[in-house]
Amino acid sequence: MTHLDDALAGVNALGFDTPPFIYFVERHPTYLSLVREVVRRVDVGVLAGYGSVVTLTEVLTQPKRLGDTALEGAYRSLLLHSRNFRLLPIDADVAERAADLRARYQLRTPDALQIAAALAAGCQAFLTNDGTLGRVADLRILVLDDLEL
Repeated sequence: MTHLDDALAGVNALGFDTPPFIYFVERHPTYLSLVREVVRRVDVGVLAGYGSVVTLTEVLTQPKRLGDTALEGAYRSLLLHSRNFRLLPIDADVAERAADLRARYQLRTPDALQIAAALAAGCQAFLTNDGTLGRVADLRILVLDDLEL
């Protein structure tokens, strides 16, 4: 296990995968305290946080399927209106970078798009809970299961 402070040493800009947001909004008992601390650091400006619009698609799908407008609103509020966090579009440059990542690391398209967006924003690290993304060498991959407070 790596302490969160050590994992984030030298990181000014942090890219986010979708699962940390799900754990935060839906209060996952295993990950909430860890993700809450990362979100707090973004909120107070210790870190700049970045995600891609892919996350918005991923987090809204289930609440829309269930007709849970309150949960939809919670996700929109977090992703679209949080301080020091920016949701990035997928443009042609990000798509090209994602194709390169897919080719080099055999990533699924959503993962490649998320990481490409983080790289385009200048992120030094990417927070996920997908250990298979550790093969990406272009930035530091932080896996929640490997972190502790």
